[in-house]
Amino acid sequence: MAASSSSFTLCNHTTLRTLPLRKTLVTKTQFSVPTKSSESNFFGSTLTHSSYISPVSSSSLKGLIFAKVNKGQAAPDFTLKDQNGKPVSLKKYKGKPVVLYFYPADETPGCTKQACAFRDSYEKFKKAGAEVIGISGDDSASHKAFASKYKLPYTLLSDEGNKVRKDWGVPGDLFGALPGRQTYVLDKNGVVQLIYNNQFQPEKHIDETLKFLK
Repeated sequence: MAASSSSFTLCNHTTLRTLPLRKTLVTKTQFSVPTKSSESNFFGSTLTHSSYISPVSSSSLKGLIFAKVNKGQAAPDFTLKDQNGKPVSLKKYKGKPVVLYFYPADETPGCTKQACAFRDSYEKFKKAGAEVIGISGDDSASHKAFASKYKLPYTLLSDEGNKVRKDWGVPGDLFGALPGRQTYVLDKNGVVQLIYNNQFQPEKHIDETLKFLK
């Protein structure tokens, strides 16, 4: 048996008796102890994973985000910079419905689909008297380039450091490795009336919010 810190090999010996010769057939079974992790890219985020699933410890639960803003609750105010670098407060929109959607990042496939779907239905939102606001952790310069490239007619806010995301308790996906994709619909009084979460069907956010606003 050969052993190392990260792997070991077992040899299984099977004896074949064929007179007058005696041959030994050796087969190897390799067992790897998972000491290194591998990385893959998903929607612009780097995910790290091992070849085994470790038990969830109490310390790892501390990093998970639990819902803080719930349906029927007044949405907490915040002030963030828009794609032009101007500060925008949520309270500015009181008096009209607001569709506030948190998304992982600019220029990722799912987020681009979602942004363009909001753009294509923007007139329907206007007809319903609602404002559309997108929020991610990208800076204002990234938002400006993203909005310009895809001709987005609505406001994008920069939540650098994800403070508002955390304050609102937007849940992450894949055990917190991927920022969550969650949409809130606020009524004209700033009260949350709908919360919709769907990471992998970004365009459904538009369908569900329009259905609710009609």
